[in-house]
Amino acid sequence: MSAHSEEAPELIEAEPTVLVAGADAAGLRLDQWLAASLGPDMSRSRVQMLIRQGAVSVDGKPVDETKRKMAPGESVSVTMPEPEPAEPQGENIALDVLYEDDELIVINKPAGLVVHPGAGNWTGTLVNALIHHCGDSLSGIGGVRRPGIVHRLDKETSGVMVVAKTDRAHKSLSEAFADHGLTGDLKRAYLALVWGIPQRPTGRVDRAVVPEGRDDARHAVTHFAVQERFGESQQEFATASLVECRLETGRTHQIRVHMAHIGHPVIGDPDYGQAFRTKANRLPEPLKSQVKAFPRQALHAWLLAFRHPTTHLTMRFEAPLPRDMEELVGGFRKL
Repeated sequence: MSAHSEEAPELIEAEPTVLVAGADAAGLRLDQWLAASLGPDMSRSRVQMLIRQGAVSVDGKPVDETKRKMAPGESVSVTMPEPEPAEPQGENIALDVLYEDDELIVINKPAGLVVHPGAGNWTGTLVNALIHHCGDSLSGIGGVRRPGIVHRLDKETSGVMVVAKTDRAHKSLSEAFADHGLTGDLKRAYLALVWGIPQRPTGRVDRAVVPEGRDDARHAVTHFAVQERFGESQQEFATASLVECRLETGRTHQIRVHMAHIGHPVIGDPDYGQAFRTKANRLPEPLKSQVKAFPRQALHAWLLAFRHPTTHLTMRFEAPLPRDMEELVGGFRKL
């Protein structure tokens, strides 16, 4: 029941849960009104997460703005995710281990592997694989849902990741990633195959990964350097570039958002490169078909360097481009 007026929203018996705003909802924030309407078991932070995850619609249209103002008569639909299992279980999933000791493990994550369990991906994740591989050494480190995880890669992004196996390592690595290497030895570099050729060989993108003013806006900085240019000497076909991106901050989808912002989205990006999908039509065969069939964003974390939490030595790990991305780059080299 609404905590703001005697006039409570009307609850419609449907799946998902649908609530109709009463007169008392006028001018209230969506997250504020929804948290009060759903009752004491639903916190405002939980409601905000549901909104950002696309689980909330207003009058049939998905919304992702928590501060959106309500109006009387609006119908708000909430799709609740499936209940989480008690804790993730170990699964015998093959891992490409680059290094391992008693404190940490470094792996080369393949594209398609989700890092930790979540809505729609309760099994088959990197965490499930790590629990099987590392056994009890991950128990209790960093929380039940994310044992040992100090950073992550998107599901369809491949490359180097480090995972803590002790509380000491988790604290040290978490601090390094939170600091983004500004006062330490942490370095992260990615290779991205992007549409077009940037005007400058190097650059810096300083832009929040969501629109300024939103309550979840976060400052983000990416440094990029063009490694190769494809099709630069011709005008008949679309051009592309292989770009190295180094993170000064670490935000969700940061590189993908930043490269799209400067007009060079990552090839194959389903979220930020939609406007460039027809670019593939301006390529010769078989590259045209190769690009259209590429199932993911062409983004790979090729370098990770950090200071070991106990030896204090700087460790550096590299992962070459995976075969699918190497073949795609090879196709563009023939332009």
